Amino acid sequence: MVLFELIHPAPLTEKVQSRQGNVYLYRAMWLIGWIPPKEGLLRYVYLFWTCVPFAFGVFYLPVGFIISYVQEFKNFTPGEFLTSLQVCINVYGASVKSTITYIFLWRLRKTEMLLDALDKRLDSDSDREKIHNMVARCNYAFLIYSFIYCGYAGSTFLSYALSGRPPWSVYNPFVNWRDGLGSLWIQAIFEYITMSFAVLQDQLSDTYPLMFTIQFRAHMDILKDHVRNLRMNPERSEADNYQDLVNCVMDHKMILRCCDMIRPMISRTIFVQFALIGSVLGLTLVNVFFFSNFWKGVASLLFVITILLQTFPFCYTCNLLIDDAQELANTIFQSNWVDAEPRYRATLVHFMHHVQQPIIFIAGGIFPISMNSNISVAKFAFSIITIVRQMNLAEQFQ
Repeated sequence: MVLFELIHPAPLTEKVQSRQGNVYLYRAMWLIGWIPPKEGLLRYVYLFWTCVPFAFGVFYLPVGFIISYVQEFKNFTPGEFLTSLQVCINVYGASVKSTITYIFLWRLRKTEMLLDALDKRLDSDSDREKIHNMVARCNYAFLIYSFIYCGYAGSTFLSYALSGRPPWSVYNPFVNWRDGLGSLWIQAIFEYITMSFAVLQDQLSDTYPLMFTIQFRAHMDILKDHVRNLRMNPERSEADNYQDLVNCVMDHKMILRCCDMIRPMISRTIFVQFALIGSVLGLTLVNVFFFSNFWKGVASLLFVITILLQTFPFCYTCNLLIDDAQELANTIFQSNWVDAEPRYRATLVHFMHHVQQPIIFIAGGIFPISMNSNISVAKFAFSIITIVRQMNLAEQFQ
């Protein structure tokens, strides 16, 4: 299908840029109203559409949940309350993350311009093949996120609506779902549309860090190949070899500039997610273990998967990026430099010294973004389950 052609690597005869790894990401941003036309009447019409998802997903949902708890708390069953509460907490985090992402979208564009400069350094079919594979991998990953996030929203909507309850019990001043079957479905569909805005905004703020770090890693892999090939062509002069080394140094600096450009965005959005993941995951697992039937359990398990996808793949990629820096330093040391001229060796030592400083992202200036940090904050979920078990809270609420 033409719609999904980008999940397959393009042939090497076709020119592909790193920024094409974000095609599906930007299509979703356009759909949600984040990329307006630059001029014309359509720009103002589109800006109105931009306000609609923000009004419902960022402002209405957080307030609607709180009003619902104040007015309807006594009517909640434990399972319904946990289903609503776990999403409510995540909605507050998603509102903050999506707002941060939207404000800093210009950083993604600047980062792509730096990646364009790196693309000009592709000088072999092997280099181009890595970029082609990376572009397909990024777009494929975004589609997987889309299916899982949309699957959660759809399964929750159907499992609750078919059982005669609204999916998330969000306050609606115009419809009382208890007035009849028609009112129930109007409320359920309204909640589904509203939640879909929030889910897509959350997906965008969760996927851009993964997309761009995958692209950074691809260029690190290409740089390692370029380092391995230094001084391996006997037909090149020492001046040419030195220029090749300087080009490698400049490529590494360009990758660091890419990381620095996107770092403020990642620091803020991942910090918000780190602050919430333990409590959201814990409440969801309590709901699955103690209060869900089969279909509601399926919806809750899909929600667990979405929560894990918000941080774990990106944290794993950050670990790989740290390893890439160490591998690059080893590759520099093992390159063909022993009989090089003094100027070349001095530059190589300087290069290796800088490469040994790993590329690390810090969440909120506090947590290094890595698998260890992610596991540490996620462990709070098991603390919640332990408290519920030891105090028999599930039996008391049933």
